[in-house]
Amino acid sequence: MFPRGTNTKYMPVFIGKKIEMTQHFQENGSVIPVTLLSAKPNVVTFVKKNEAEDFIDVQLGIEETTYLKKPQAGHLKGLPQVSILRQFRVTHFDQERGNIVEASQFQPGMKIDVIGISKGRGFAGVMKRHHFAGQPASHGQKDQMRMPGSIASQRQGPVVKGQRMAGHMGTQQVTVKNLEIVFVNVEKQVIAVKGAVPGARGSVVVLKTREGKNVWQK
Repeated sequence: MFPRGTNTKYMPVFIGKKIEMTQHFQENGSVIPVTLLSAKPNVVTFVKKNEAEDFIDVQLGIEETTYLKKPQAGHLKGLPQVSILRQFRVTHFDQERGNIVEASQFQPGMKIDVIGISKGRGFAGVMKRHHFAGQPASHGQKDQMRMPGSIASQRQGPVVKGQRMAGHMGTQQVTVKNLEIVFVNVEKQVIAVKGAVPGARGSVVVLKTREGKNVWQK
């Protein structure tokens, strides 16, 4: 288990997991939609300062496991054997390798950004993937209502790069900004965020505080 001690400090980023969506009743009787996030303790597994470019590489880990390959076990020597790692670049950092970050740093009313991988939708057409309006369903049309239409001209030559067409949809990194924390349950290690966050149930998400805008996920 993760050790609990006095080395728990504030961090601009935090790794969690999406549990589910539900609703929360406020004291005034209103109901708001919330997403429950698993907020188990994060361990700082790597810290490297780059003084020349004025940034710090930081790596966090969660989900203890009983089996790791030799390279991962060597990288985590002396630390809890975690299986999920995420690395970031931050401009300010005051922790050391081996420190534990808990959900107690988050407070109700705090604004955060949530980064996750969107659900995979498979192969999708232009109407679903790019919200095309489709062709007019009038006389003279046959099997063209959901077609994309012309993609290039003969004079133009090859199709331009980035042309919106049918293709694989989803499984992309998505950031939802400025979400509000509704409540934090430190004992159950759960954070409730107002609204929806990207990803399926059980997927890994990254919580980034608005005070730590200068954070880049590698």
